[in-house]
Amino acid sequence: MVPTGPAIRKRMAVMLAAFTLMFIILAWRLFDLQVVQSESLQEKAQSQWTRDSIISPRRGTILDRDGSTLAISATAYTASVSPRMVTDAENFSRLLAPVLNMEMDSILERASDRSKGGVTLKRQLTNEVARQLRAMLAQDKQSGAGALNGLYIEEDTRRYYPMGSFLCQLLGITTIDGVGQSGLEQSLNKYLTGKNGRVLSEIDGKGRLLTSGSNEYVAAVDGYDVTLTIDADIQAIVEQAAREAMTVNDAKAVRVLVMNPGTGEILAMCSKPDFDLNSPPRDDVDALNELMRNRIVTDAYEPGSTFKVLTTAIALETGVTNVSEGFYCSGSVVVEGGRIRCWSSAHGAQTMARGLENSCNPVFVELGLRLGIERFYDYMEAFGLGRVTGVDISGEASGILISRENCKRVDIARIGFGQSVALTPIQLLTAASATVNGGNLMKPYVVKQISSDDGEVVYMSEPSVVSNPISAKTSETMRGLLEGVVKNGGGKNAYLESYRVGGKTGTAQIYVDGVVSSDTHIGSFMGFAPIDDPEIAVLFIVDEATVKPDYGSTTAAPFAKQVIERTLIHLAVPSHGSFQDESTYLDVPDVVGMDTQKALRAIGQAGFTAVLDGTGRTVVGQLPKAGTQMASGSIITVYVETDGEYTSQNVEVPDVTGMSIGEANRLIVSYGLNMTIDGSGLATAQEPSAGTMVTRDTSVSVSFER
Repeated sequence: MVPTGPAIRKRMAVMLAAFTLMFIILAWRLFDLQVVQSESLQEKAQSQWTRDSIISPRRGTILDRDGSTLAISATAYTASVSPRMVTDAENFSRLLAPVLNMEMDSILERASDRSKGGVTLKRQLTNEVARQLRAMLAQDKQSGAGALNGLYIEEDTRRYYPMGSFLCQLLGITTIDGVGQSGLEQSLNKYLTGKNGRVLSEIDGKGRLLTSGSNEYVAAVDGYDVTLTIDADIQAIVEQAAREAMTVNDAKAVRVLVMNPGTGEILAMCSKPDFDLNSPPRDDVDALNELMRNRIVTDAYEPGSTFKVLTTAIALETGVTNVSEGFYCSGSVVVEGGRIRCWSSAHGAQTMARGLENSCNPVFVELGLRLGIERFYDYMEAFGLGRVTGVDISGEASGILISRENCKRVDIARIGFGQSVALTPIQLLTAASATVNGGNLMKPYVVKQISSDDGEVVYMSEPSVVSNPISAKTSETMRGLLEGVVKNGGGKNAYLESYRVGGKTGTAQIYVDGVVSSDTHIGSFMGFAPIDDPEIAVLFIVDEATVKPDYGSTTAAPFAKQVIERTLIHLAVPSHGSFQDESTYLDVPDVVGMDTQKALRAIGQAGFTAVLDGTGRTVVGQLPKAGTQMASGSIITVYVETDGEYTSQNVEVPDVTGMSIGEANRLIVSYGLNMTIDGSGLATAQEPSAGTMVTRDTSVSVSFER
């Protein structure tokens, strides 16, 4: 039967509808592929026929004021795999797991992902591991096995700190990706980090580079270099003194700050205990966070008698006393029904100047009460108390100052001699520097300048005066008073024949379980030199010394004296008056790269004393630098690093004959051994003998004889 017209039209309509629907579906599919999924499909396609390699920029170098390197980006390596080139992923993973120190399953998962043109296996590989991988690749290629097909070794960077624990809280650390994690590395990350570059290369279906393919190269932009106000030589002096103070006093912690009182420049900063920046304890987050905290700027404490420097300056400036006014100390004073005792039984009759030398609490209670709440607070605020100093170090605390509204007479009486007020070390030293520098409160700073690789300076710091709390005349009087404290008073242990030193000791109370402890204190000494025209200000704090007595005059002052003397010699500050400097100045030898034992002998033969920093067999750095002129007998800090031989269980006993007890102990400990002593003087014999191979932690018995 022949279809009629209506039937034909119906069939045509159905076919037209079907074709229309198919067209719409195809059009939508095309739209979906070309528009909706365009970007993701292009990325997927590009990942299949290109390899995108990141070029890491050189992170900016951190330098001390004289150009010594404190933090630098060293060459490291990255191991990557092109999964589509791997012939046997399981064997590939088995071969690489022990070399890369990775789980085999982790490598297998990445080497089996054939959807990607390239996958990173591990970053921050050492030169030694990279050499081992290249040797394996060469052997694999020579044998024709093809077991390591798809493995690539590319250059990367890692952060390296030549001096180990040197300035660790200030410098801080970076993540494995080179991002600042703490300290200046974090706060200056935008300047240091630079900008990534990239190489985009065409590959074939198996992930091999196309010789005729195109490459896109975008150069990396290196980070800026940062120059600090820190003097590495002064920092080395401080580090050594802090270590000794912590050991001798069996202290919980030690904090040291050295500044230029006239400019606010921070010359050295040290908090112990510390850690090696090259191997921070990342597996213990709580311990790392505690060690990374820069307690010079973050932790406030009751300063005790060092605060009397500020009370004296304010009292003289306001005219409520003068240096010759008479006071009487009976051993205590009563304020609002509460008895405040002097640290001594009774000082009797004394002048105000003598009261400062004696650190007499009743004198400063009286001065605080005379000043009154409003006037005392006006001046404390002018000295910057109760607010941050604005130093360019992150995490600064503002200290604790009772509000004016809540302050009572008994509070102002206690503030007068350093209680009921809490300051950070940087607050205290900054404020006290204003009492001796002519009356200027300076803003402290540690970043001197930031510059590009081609020398363009993008940031430069300059000294900045915040306020003028006292007059130049009062400041001159303060310098004389503080010199008297060191000559005649509690600061005698910081007295120097060669330089005029002024300062003040402090013994602050601490709270244990919310109650003031009578057995545990914070001892400190704050000093300035030369006192007639101060070039350095030093605050040396010893926390919770176990050895008694734990007064600041015994725990801190002797070590502050050491810092002051050696720093002034380093700065070539002329000695004063009739003192004749009979020191012989010699050139510091170059011992970098030497065996530790040979380096110590070379330094001794050159007329210096060596102090080791670190443990190991090879010298990787020294301070001062080779060629520096130093007085004979000066201390040279030698930085040593563990090497492959040392990390084994067997070590070679060094030769310590002819050395003093201290020298012998430092050398033996640096080899991972212990020392037992018989006698005193110079080493004459040892057992085991030099050159004997022993296991680590073996005791070496050394006989000493004068």
